[in-house]
Amino acid sequence: MVFRKIWMTAMAVMLTAFAAQAKTQKFAPPVPLTPEQSALIQKSIAREKVTVKAIQQHTPVVQTYIQNMRPDPQLYSVPDSDQYMLGRVDFGKAFYNEGYEPKGSHRGFFKGSANFLSGLTKTFELSYSPTGFMDMMFLDPVSFDQQHYDFSYVRREFLGNIRTVVFDVHPKKGTGAGRFFGRIWVEDQDGNIVRFNGTYTNSKNSDVTRYYHFDSWRQNVQPDVWLPVAIYAEESEGGTGKKRAGFRAQTHFWGYSLKLPQRESEAESMVVENAQDQSENSQDVGPLGAKRQWVAQAEQNVLDRLVQAGLLAPQSDFDKVLEQVTNNIIIGNKLDLPGDIHCRVILTSPLESLAVGNTILLSKGLIDVLPTEEDLAAVISFQLAHIVLGHHIDTRYAFNDRLLFPDEATFQRISMNHTVADDEAAAKKAVELFDNSVYHDKAASVSLFFQQVVGREKALTALLTPRLGDPLLKADGTPWLSAFLNRGPKLNIQDMNQQLAALPLGSHLKMDPWDDKVYSLNVRTEHILNPSDKMPLELTPVYFRLQRYQAPAAASNAAPVNQQQPADNNAAPPQPTDNNAAPQQPAGNNAAPQPQQNPQ
Repeated sequence: MVFRKIWMTAMAVMLTAFAAQAKTQKFAPPVPLTPEQSALIQKSIAREKVTVKAIQQHTPVVQTYIQNMRPDPQLYSVPDSDQYMLGRVDFGKAFYNEGYEPKGSHRGFFKGSANFLSGLTKTFELSYSPTGFMDMMFLDPVSFDQQHYDFSYVRREFLGNIRTVVFDVHPKKGTGAGRFFGRIWVEDQDGNIVRFNGTYTNSKNSDVTRYYHFDSWRQNVQPDVWLPVAIYAEESEGGTGKKRAGFRAQTHFWGYSLKLPQRESEAESMVVENAQDQSENSQDVGPLGAKRQWVAQAEQNVLDRLVQAGLLAPQSDFDKVLEQVTNNIIIGNKLDLPGDIHCRVILTSPLESLAVGNTILLSKGLIDVLPTEEDLAAVISFQLAHIVLGHHIDTRYAFNDRLLFPDEATFQRISMNHTVADDEAAAKKAVELFDNSVYHDKAASVSLFFQQVVGREKALTALLTPRLGDPLLKADGTPWLSAFLNRGPKLNIQDMNQQLAALPLGSHLKMDPWDDKVYSLNVRTEHILNPSDKMPLELTPVYFRLQRYQAPAAASNAAPVNQQQPADNNAAPPQPTDNNAAPQQPAGNNAAPQPQQNPQ
């Protein structure tokens, strides 16, 4: 006991001395750059100004999802609470290029841009930072130069197909607080900064201003245009929801090609002279047909509006993967439907699904966390049941004027969720549809998935709260498809051989931030070594396989499903699709569960 006290006293003295030394430690003068390196830095300084101006010309969708973490004796850390924010931002109206300051008030379509960014700043507890959240998008849009920073060469490194030169960046003494302090990756062709991570310097005289460590990525979205695509932030202390609570956060940007909606008077129309309808649709339409046409018109209006707002992905080859699973269920149940069932992807992270007419929508976040094809079949069965039971979209949207509102209000103005009674009926029908399909003997995986969702329901309320459609859980926290809960083994996070109940976010899909199309991830196999590798429903760091922009015409229209890729590849770790094998991440293009062919 005496020895322990002596040892602890000695350690305290050593730590105090080390802290005092660190406080007075100065960085050694940087090694002078070679002429070639110095020229590349000058290029990067000039290109950074171009990037700042470029983003001011666009109005992307900005999504931020934060998970506050708590220590866990078995899994190291687990989510304790979460926060979610989504908005479409006009950065040209959000800050001045010269002063990088938010404007006080604005008129026009995006009058809420500054307020949204201010909300993000407060969410990250950066209220006292003059530039707030946007610090993590740019290194220093005003003073990024060799008068304010020292640059040290580190090495050359490939990020995907992009050859970069890596530099450490330190602010010069006396240049003030809020300067970037970290590392940058500069592509060696034109000098664009494609990645930077680190933090910003705090004022020595202030204990209030707080900056977090972050990793910011950009993509070559158009010729000579590199724009922010994702930011990952992480701290082990000082989280966003509680004192001394760690957090992880992902911010994603997309919809760079979205345009401001035109007024009705500015819309152009096209008239085709002497055109005649020679199809079967030239026949007269009866009352039931007229009703279905009216529903179809409302369906198309809503889908178009969601795409226009940057919330729904355009049609893509990945839709065929979802539709194949849907057809497996339809064939197994011998359903005689009046029209084809289509599937689309909502681009947001909250776990939700909905049926709009004859189109089933699944959120990107929901698709990402489903580990197997049978899990996908279960959630599709729920919405297919709504269609079979005639739970149609609100037909008021057949009047297009009801959808003429700002993009920022889309979630508030379009309500697509079903009533509790409809959801209860659909849940019963969904189990019947599943049991009559090719997936009938694979309910154990579905059971594990919903057990995992229920297990984290209280911690991940933001992730499990739908913005447009139907939730996975009832108001009491039990799944709508609770009939599956008792059809599998009990969830055991320590089971390394059989159980992989749910995947981390970002496991299956990537997105082109310019045109919003989604693609399957192409990942290598990563074996799970311990329970903490599973990370169910959790955020992870992001990593992109960067490529230079390639015009769409260069891609083959006959490319098979899951083969086409956007300019960049977000390789967030996916997980296995085989529930009967040791958990591991899929190889090749099996980033999304590959649908079975129904033998019937």
